[in-house]
Amino acid sequence: MPIDDAAGLRRILGRDRTIAVVGLSASWHRPSFFAAKYLQSNGYRIVPVNPRYAGQRILEEPVHASLEDIPFPVDMVDVFRRAEQVPPIAASAIAIGARTLWQQIGVDSAQADRLAGEAGLDSVMNRCTKIEHGRLFGGLHWVGVNTGVLSGARRGAAPGTARERRA
Repeated sequence: MPIDDAAGLRRILGRDRTIAVVGLSASWHRPSFFAAKYLQSNGYRIVPVNPRYAGQRILEEPVHASLEDIPFPVDMVDVFRRAEQVPPIAASAIAIGARTLWQQIGVDSAQADRLAGEAGLDSVMNRCTKIEHGRLFGGLHWVGVNTGVLSGARRGAAPGTARERRA
């Protein structure tokens, strides 16, 4: 049974600090890149996994062809692949000793979830690490990202936040 409650998601995102992102793209406009960059800027170690870019760097990190090629422990395997491709990724996550299999929005392999659960891994399906982190740890704003541009001040109000004006 996948973890789907706020407490469980908060526990995972608070515990798992090294994240292998399977299917991470080098294109800045792709969801995998956007989510990984957000997590990296929030203190997570991102480990790109994509055979297309193996030996190159994404987000200033070396790209690995497979989970088994990563020479250090990984806490979470965050999957940006089609659902039918996830069961072998789940088997690899189990083999490398990951704690969590996280299937991104639109990815919901019940078989991979079952494999992960039977091996004692936490499993999350059809959720975005970036969105859940923002929702649970305060980084989600009106447009879904903290741009630093939007404020709660009304048009014509004094510059700065209400807290700054009170200080």
